[in-house]
Amino acid sequence: MGMGMRAMARIGGNFALTALAAFAAAPAMAQELVGQPTPGGLGLQPGASVLAHEAAWFHNVVLMAMMIGISVLVLGLLLWIVIRYNKRSNPTPARWSHNTPLEIVWTVVPVLILVVIALFSFRLLFAYHNAPEADLRVKVTGNQWNWGYEYPDQSVSEFISNMLPEDQATAQTYRLAADEPMVVPVGKTVHLLITAADVIHAVALPAFGIKVDAIPGRVNQAWFKAEQTGDFYGQCSELCGVDHAFMPIHIKVVTDAEFAAWVASKGGSMTKAADDAAAAAAATAEAAPAVPAADAAAPTDAAPAAPDAAAPDAPAAQ
Repeated sequence: MGMGMRAMARIGGNFALTALAAFAAAPAMAQELVGQPTPGGLGLQPGASVLAHEAAWFHNVVLMAMMIGISVLVLGLLLWIVIRYNKRSNPTPARWSHNTPLEIVWTVVPVLILVVIALFSFRLLFAYHNAPEADLRVKVTGNQWNWGYEYPDQSVSEFISNMLPEDQATAQTYRLAADEPMVVPVGKTVHLLITAADVIHAVALPAFGIKVDAIPGRVNQAWFKAEQTGDFYGQCSELCGVDHAFMPIHIKVVTDAEFAAWVASKGGSMTKAADDAAAAAAATAEAAPAVPAADAAAPTDAAPAAPDAAAPDAPAAQ
């Protein structure tokens, strides 16, 4: 019996060491890709925006530390109870059923853990909802089964983004790349106005830390500020029908000059606000009534009337 227990302990130790070595070596074996899944990778995708970095820090530093600590504590307690209080080690069990100090501890400690999590999570939620002033707004509409993008500030009408066919995509980007990606400039704050035309969809793009539902009849908002150029991929993450797996989200981050050229290719304008203001001023000027020339030439104040000449006095009666 003792030999069996030692053999099991040895096997368990070897398994644990193998799993730990595989976990430590996995990041080195898999070169992390930015903006898309990494084959064989572990953990979250590398972030490309401020929100993604903050969400990753919250997950990796706060949540993972607490999860590992709680798991190790519970596992240690279970092993201690199994070894210390089994039938052979403890043939006569205790008769008590309550321990007030212990009950207070296992009530207070979880509450404190939740308070610590809340302090960090509220800070992160505030960052998500306290969006800075937008440099660019994009209306995102979920359809069965594609996405529509519209740029109201640049007069770019809605265009439809469909999944790129398999023969036009690479093996890595199939079901991720789209024929008409959303194009945004690097280093600019982008506000997404998210809705849906039919059923509930969801905009999920891990590299920017975004996951927001698209609901018919309602407009939700999200924002991001891309830190580098490149292609970033996401997907609809709300089960929306038979082709749910075939509506990717493809965002192309470009330079300011490339974005201006793209807007021009779509028939839009980078100076739409100034153009609208100039058109409004011109319309106001045309609508103002013209002043007649005769009225303009007339004096503003009427000249005072000349005094009447005094009538001669009647001759005196004789």
